[in-house]
Amino acid sequence: MTTLSLAPLTGLPDGAAVRVLSPGQLAWQRFRRHKMAMAGLIVLAGLFVYVFAAGAFLSRGMCAPLGRELSGEAFANCNDTGIKLQAPSAAHPFGTDTIGQDILARTIYGGQISLLIGVSAALIEVILGTIVGSIAAYYGGWVDNVLMRFTEAMLNIPSLFLLIVAAKFLGGTIPELTLLGRTFSSSVVVIIVIIGFTSWMYLARIVRANILSLKEQDFISASRCLGVSNARMIVTHLLPNTLAPVIVTATLGIANAILSEAYVSFLGLGVKPPTASWGNMLENSYRYLESAPWLWVFPGLFVLITVLGVNFVGDGLRDALDPRSTRAL
Repeated sequence: MTTLSLAPLTGLPDGAAVRVLSPGQLAWQRFRRHKMAMAGLIVLAGLFVYVFAAGAFLSRGMCAPLGRELSGEAFANCNDTGIKLQAPSAAHPFGTDTIGQDILARTIYGGQISLLIGVSAALIEVILGTIVGSIAAYYGGWVDNVLMRFTEAMLNIPSLFLLIVAAKFLGGTIPELTLLGRTFSSSVVVIIVIIGFTSWMYLARIVRANILSLKEQDFISASRCLGVSNARMIVTHLLPNTLAPVIVTATLGIANAILSEAYVSFLGLGVKPPTASWGNMLENSYRYLESAPWLWVFPGLFVLITVLGVNFVGDGLRDALDPRSTRAL
């Protein structure tokens, strides 16, 4: 029996062990070498710590109108007109707004709302886009024609205009939502649903294109010969092989949803007070661009770094999950 040596092919000494990396390990190595993606990941990690953990330490203080100390969201919503429009100080590191609310506390709890909207809307987008795209591609024929014509019709609907109209007329008709001990206004639910239901079309077309090419592969033909059901074929064989564009689209969808919420909240049609969001914190700040810049600098900065961080991570995931990526390992 002849033993073949890999030394001429690998450049390693004869007999040296060759480590075989899994696809996940290869993707992680590519991602680690994407400097901007790693920077975005670190920024997002710090942002999540600030938004979801810092409230216990930073959001507390005396509420003069009530005559007692408050903490958490109650302190963020405390109106004390005696300290309105105060510049950043030791007592209020981010200053106070036009009705005396602490901006630091409101950026914390407003960030929770903005991130909730972004993640929830992206989740709806991924679920709808994946289902529509996979079913259309796998079954083809009239099913594909109907679903793709519906997708093209949805693409013609101006999502931002629909979001503004829906927030205007439906914002007060839906009951409030209580989740994890917090009560969210009906406008939050409307924004999540509208953004999610008007942003899945591009993902559906991407998933459809990938599955159209995958279903002609030999492993799919072999699965059919073994009697694998259609549902199992889609869920266990096709969708896992188109996971990369789905993950990338989900990350970018979070950024787009946060920006869309900021748009409508800036126009006064988004998240309603006293619930804070980074968007509605900017609503009245344009009147104080020079006299009280802290009103727009801090919430605007959080929107900026969140969107940049998510986009950098999405860009890194796109390169890391692409099997044809030429990024060095």
